[in-house]
Amino acid sequence: MRDYFRKPKTSVLVGLAFFLLFAGGGFSQEVYPGRPVNFIVPFPPGGSTDLGYRLLTKETERHLGQPIVVVNKPGGGGTVGVSAIAAAKPDGYTIGQTPSGGFLAIMPHMEKIPYHPIKDLRYILQFAELNFGLLVKADSSFKSFNDLIAFARQNPKKLTYGTNAPNSISNLIMEQVAKKEGVQLTHIPFKGSAEYQTALLGGHVLFTIGEFNYSYLEGGQARVLLFLGEKRSEDYPQIPLLKELGYDIPCPVYNGVCGPRGLTDDVAKKLEDAFSKGMKEPAFVKGMKDLHVTLLHRNSKEVTEYAAYNYERFGKILREMGLAK
Repeated sequence: MRDYFRKPKTSVLVGLAFFLLFAGGGFSQEVYPGRPVNFIVPFPPGGSTDLGYRLLTKETERHLGQPIVVVNKPGGGGTVGVSAIAAAKPDGYTIGQTPSGGFLAIMPHMEKIPYHPIKDLRYILQFAELNFGLLVKADSSFKSFNDLIAFARQNPKKLTYGTNAPNSISNLIMEQVAKKEGVQLTHIPFKGSAEYQTALLGGHVLFTIGEFNYSYLEGGQARVLLFLGEKRSEDYPQIPLLKELGYDIPCPVYNGVCGPRGLTDDVAKKLEDAFSKGMKEPAFVKGMKDLHVTLLHRNSKEVTEYAAYNYERFGKILREMGLAK
């Protein structure tokens, strides 16, 4: 009688082990994150935005447990990099900078771009806002924002101002101010903040609004009359905000973290927790202060609502101006 109960041969055991190993692999899940995370910044390296994100990712790595590799993808006013984030596999290994300013609230309404800033992205958190300000020359007779409006009332179209582009956030904000006050301003667009600041110092425009170089303030060449953000500047706490002067006009220029829309709740929560801890690290706080960037935290729900509100708000403004596509 054959012995059906004798021990199986070693080769059978080995084969069974391999089968169980690979079959079991189909049911196992990688613990996130299991490898480095790519972080897309849609602007060139070296600027204040890029430096701010490099500070944050460096301090966040220790809390996430994996390296975070900054990848610069400039082009299209920020749309190239954001498009890459939106199109990435939603596994948490490609995330990046949230759209803000023009490539959140203006460009999607005026031209065809490869992503929808609300429907195609998952917002993880906001950690800062940029200090957009209204500057005049140091020797200007304008001592306050009210002085500018008073001048505009008495001198239609003679109050000239510079921004970085036509239909930019700064331009639309000033047009809304002019509409509310019933005054006429003359907008002179430039190719960037360096150009319009040079024009200001040269006396070619009476004020500028948008990004600015703090060295002009520190060197006594220019003065800031107001800021456009949500929170007063730590460097110039005595300077009012536009909203404090009675103008309900948002300026959604901020820094945050987002990923593709399909990120799971678990992965998104791990990222939000890690970046929230990273932005509290002393080295990050000091670095952002050195860059003159105001820290402002919004959690995932808050920044998602904030982005959606500004997308809709500026869409309405552009439709009323006949500029929406």
